[in-house]
Amino acid sequence: MEQPKGVDWTVVILTCQYKDSVQVFQRELEVRQKREQIPAGTLLLAVEDPEKRVGSGGATLNALLVAAEHLSARAGFTVVTSDVLHSAWILILHMGRDFPFDDCGRAFTCLPVENPQAPVEALVCNLDSLLDIMTYRLGPGSPPGVWVCSTDMLLSVPENPGISWDSFRGARVIALPGSPAYARNHGVYLTDPQGLVLDIYYQGTEREIQRCVRPDGQVPLVSGVVFFSVETAECLLATHVSPPLDACTYLGLDSGARPVQLSLFFDILLCMAENVTREDFLVGRPPELGQGDADVAGYLQSARAQLWRELRDQPLTMAYVSSGSYSYMTSSASDFLHSLTLPRALGAQIVHSQVEEQQLLSAGSSVVSCLLEGHVQLGPGSVLQHCHLRGPVHIGSGCLVSGLEEAQSEALHAWELHDLVLQGHHIRLHGSPGRAFTLVGRLDSWERHGAGTYLNMPWREFFKRTGVRALDLWDPDTPPAECCLPSARLFPVLHPSRALGPQELLWMLDPQEDGGEALRAWRASWRLSWEQLQPCLDRAATLASRRDLFFRQALHKARHVLEARHDLSLRPLIRAAVREGCPGPLLATLDQVAAAAGDPGVAARALACVADVLGCMAEGRGGLRSGPAANPEWMRPFSYLECGDLAAGVEALAQERDKWLSRPALLVRAARHYEGAGQILIRQAVMSAQHFVSTEPVELPGPGQWVVAECPARVDFSGEPFVAGKGEGSWPQGQAGSFCDQLESCYTVIGGWSDTPPLAYELGGAVLGLAVRVDGRRPIGARARRILEPELWLAVGPQQDEMTVKIVCRSLADLRDYCQPHAPGALLKAAFICAGIVDVHSELQLRKQLLRTFGGGFELHTWSELPHGSGLGTSSILAGTALAALQRAAGRVVGTEALIHAVLHLEQVLTTGGGWQDQVGGLMPGIKVGRSRAQLPLKVEVEEVTVPEGFVQKLNDHLLLVYTGKTRLARNLLQDVLRSWYARLPAVVENAHSLVQQTEECAEAFRQGSLPLLGQCLTSYWEQKKLMAPGCEPLAVRRMMDVLAPHVHGQSLAGAGGGGFLYLLTKEPQQKEALEAVLAKTEGLGNYSIHLVEVDTQGLSLKLLGTEASTCCPFP
Repeated sequence: MEQPKGVDWTVVILTCQYKDSVQVFQRELEVRQKREQIPAGTLLLAVEDPEKRVGSGGATLNALLVAAEHLSARAGFTVVTSDVLHSAWILILHMGRDFPFDDCGRAFTCLPVENPQAPVEALVCNLDSLLDIMTYRLGPGSPPGVWVCSTDMLLSVPENPGISWDSFRGARVIALPGSPAYARNHGVYLTDPQGLVLDIYYQGTEREIQRCVRPDGQVPLVSGVVFFSVETAECLLATHVSPPLDACTYLGLDSGARPVQLSLFFDILLCMAENVTREDFLVGRPPELGQGDADVAGYLQSARAQLWRELRDQPLTMAYVSSGSYSYMTSSASDFLHSLTLPRALGAQIVHSQVEEQQLLSAGSSVVSCLLEGHVQLGPGSVLQHCHLRGPVHIGSGCLVSGLEEAQSEALHAWELHDLVLQGHHIRLHGSPGRAFTLVGRLDSWERHGAGTYLNMPWREFFKRTGVRALDLWDPDTPPAECCLPSARLFPVLHPSRALGPQELLWMLDPQEDGGEALRAWRASWRLSWEQLQPCLDRAATLASRRDLFFRQALHKARHVLEARHDLSLRPLIRAAVREGCPGPLLATLDQVAAAAGDPGVAARALACVADVLGCMAEGRGGLRSGPAANPEWMRPFSYLECGDLAAGVEALAQERDKWLSRPALLVRAARHYEGAGQILIRQAVMSAQHFVSTEPVELPGPGQWVVAECPARVDFSGEPFVAGKGEGSWPQGQAGSFCDQLESCYTVIGGWSDTPPLAYELGGAVLGLAVRVDGRRPIGARARRILEPELWLAVGPQQDEMTVKIVCRSLADLRDYCQPHAPGALLKAAFICAGIVDVHSELQLRKQLLRTFGGGFELHTWSELPHGSGLGTSSILAGTALAALQRAAGRVVGTEALIHAVLHLEQVLTTGGGWQDQVGGLMPGIKVGRSRAQLPLKVEVEEVTVPEGFVQKLNDHLLLVYTGKTRLARNLLQDVLRSWYARLPAVVENAHSLVQQTEECAEAFRQGSLPLLGQCLTSYWEQKKLMAPGCEPLAVRRMMDVLAPHVHGQSLAGAGGGGFLYLLTKEPQQKEALEAVLAKTEGLGNYSIHLVEVDTQGLSLKLLGTEASTCCPFP
């Protein structure tokens, strides 16, 4: 699905409170730009707050100044100018305060969701969700200006929130619905009926909240999102030079100004609310400031006075998104767990995780970015994040476990956790990296007031059970009100003699009679409180560790998807590995899967994925993905594959690959050769069809006696597979059959592409086809006879035509190019080899082989009267006629179904590949459905479709072929389709399944004898073909189809499209002359022609003629 158009941000800013986190978060923004979540041209800035407690308002003003400064410099100015805001869309995202359940804050808290439409696979953090909402939902349609968005809440916004920007000026807040009860601890807006904001209440009284209730019974919550017009942003930016507001910016602080803390909503926006008076505003205090001394109050009053002067005249309006939702991410573990789990879910949520025993995960639990090996049990309402655990591990209900590595699994083996929060942290102490662990209860409060608990029990009980003393946690002079969980020195960060692990805290859950050893070890450790731990957190190491674990589980996923043959695309994962700089482990995993595969389909898909990795590494440079794959340097690995030594072949491929990684052009060429290696495995899989080829001996015709095989044409309602080597280059007149893209003589009604390997044996194919005569003729044929000379005489082209290509093979060397499709007579040479008449690898000379078995040689002549590039797939039918004639001339007869499989085998020997629909359509008479199962060996089964009496004649009267005059030149259609199939792109997989399904629906339409239904099938199939192979509809053909549309039930290009024949099912009978008149009036159609078509009820015909007098070589 195509992503809707979003805001093309000029600048995206992420503010953060820690100086050492700026580069970390700058890289995170850049990673998201590489993932295409942020436009490529957007300026990305991670900006440190001037002071840790500068407030959301101060952080906004500072970020706006930084943005204006960068844009001014980019525009060539030497001073900051607000003019740069007039054409800019700026997004400011605030990281906010520390969060007890994620070391990187609420913005980087991972959510239990996946984005199947994302071009690059990645964890979805709250930041990603908000970026998507701002870019594609709230932002579109807004004029230039500044969007500000907090990251401390979970938002849900519909695709079209219905926000009007007509005649907008000032600032606009976005509000989402909440209950009056929820509003008691939150902020709400009071507005008039037109949406003008009258006041903003925080933790308002019951009366104030009731004034805000809307007709739907909800109140408009302060959602943390606001938009400033350019005019208002300029007014706000102007305050950065005026004391005391200059202290909100880094320029003011660098100049020695005293810091001031401002709230975005209760300072900056509140002064714009209609009902707020100057007197009330100046004496008010924002809720995030709390209580303080008179000096602070006076400083804030001065700042508010400046805001009032600059912003009071700016209108403040509200956009209420009634169908959205808002949830503030509190410091309550219960709330946090509730937001990440679905209590009524039928199963566990498993997101970007690999779990060996999924049945051990309870319904209502959540697992995000984890590797769980062995017996790992998770209770309802519990969440696992960023963990690699090896069982036995039992985590009961109500738990959050995060950041544990496999090494910490053993510490959990003896415990059954309930209602606990256990986290592993990356820290840096005096420049040295380390690990620390924290353990708290789900019900513990992180607030500084109220009754304190630890591990869900009062402090008094905790001290009694564990032997821990208050003096262990707090200094003697700490005021009782300050003795709380955030300030308690509970968490060991360094032990004098051993590495730390979760066991340093888990002993507190059930102190054993160990003589106090655990308590002494805990006391011997250097411990920090949660507050002291925050500045020591190594956020770069944390994010790097998460990324490493994500890719480790992703490698398990890739292996599982390939080995289990799941229809899941790995392309987003491939892009992620390449763009984040770690393609090596993925390539190694793909090599391992390919080398160990017992199924050629699995191995071929793994090699195709390697090609995708290499193509992605080229970053769109280095040329087209499709191209030749026969460089001599790659022949050694190819030879291993040809001999069936898969492991050696994969190893040799990898060794050669390492030499081609230095620049994009080499990467693309290496990718082509990996696709070539995959084609070898496809050929070997399709060659299994030879199991179903058998012949019966019959009387050997005498020398000179011709055996003639003729076939009708195959017209396709659904498209043939377009095969590498077929339909490529020009075809001089008279060389029909000289290589493998000539036209078929059957008409495939529905299901094409599904017969194309590997789809035919991985998905299973179903194709409905018709054998037809074109203008009353059976245009494809072959004749063969024995001759006295021990030679092979080959003729390719129309009978009795001077342009016929004539070839004489007197030695095995003359046959060596049988596998080069463009070599003259290659198809005929391959026919002799596949018919068993010649063993090209024998040490016995050709002359001796022919004399020993047949007493002489053979003459074989093939022809097709259809134009080149028609889309009717002649080559497969031509191969079938050649094989049938040769086998009979050699004293054998082959059944039609066996012949279908023999053609599959021949096309693999010829190295053109190809499916089975063409020979099914042309060799078998009438209307039929061919099917192949999703298995090897590849076997095709054919069912005749019975139609109502008289319907065949009715069909003949309504069926026409239009030669478009456009030769199919789309050289790489098949490679593109196979690349998409091996990537398991969702649209291609869905379309392939639809092709098979529609075959059965079309067969039913034939059984009913309904032309309108058949027309619908025809038109629908053409749309499916265009999805399968974009670019297969030339503009001139589209123009022709538009002109013909009013006159037909349905129409489609034959074969894979790109040119050739267009076939029509007309609304009225016998419309050839009428449609010729319609097309004659249309300009720009080129050299087209219309042909009559009739269903052929005979199929392949084989007959023996009399003996010609001369069997001397008629060739030069």
